Amino acid sequence: MTEQTLFIVKPDAVARHLTGEIIARFERKGFTLVKLKLFKFTKEQAEKFYGVHQDKPFFGELTSFITSGPVVVAIIEGNNAIATTRIMIGSTKSFEAAPGSIRGDFGLGFTDNIIHASDSQESFDHESRVAFE
Repeated sequence: MTEQTLFIVKPDAVARHLTGEIIARFERKGFTLVKLKLFKFTKEQAEKFYGVHQDKPFFGELTSFITSGPVVVAIIEGNNAIATTRIMIGSTKSFEAAPGSIRGDFGLGFTDNIIHASDSQESFDHESRVAFE
C-alpha cells in the first residue's frame, strides 16, 4: 500500500553532518522524496508538534532539544512507508536500537537520537501540518 510519512533529521544529526546519509538510506530503500525543508522549530511549533506528550515528564526536554538547532523535515512516499520507516529508524532509545538501523548506527541517547518519524497516519497528518505550515 502506497502511503506517505514524515521524518525529521534532528539537530544532533544535522550538526554531525548526517543528513545526506539518512536521506540516502530512504532513497536506496526505494522511497520517493516528496517534500524537504530545513528550518528551526520555534518553541510554539515544538510544543504543538509534540503536543501528544505534553503531560509526560520528558516533554520539556523534547521541546528544548528539537529547538536547539536546525532540523531537516522530509515527507517520503512508498509502499508501507510508515511501518517501514519505523523499522528503519530503530528503537527510540539509541542504545537499544539494532545495528543497521539509523539510531543503532548513529544515535547516542534517548532524546538525542538522530531522527523522528511519524508512528501512524494520524501522527503524519498532524506532524506534517505543523512542520510545513
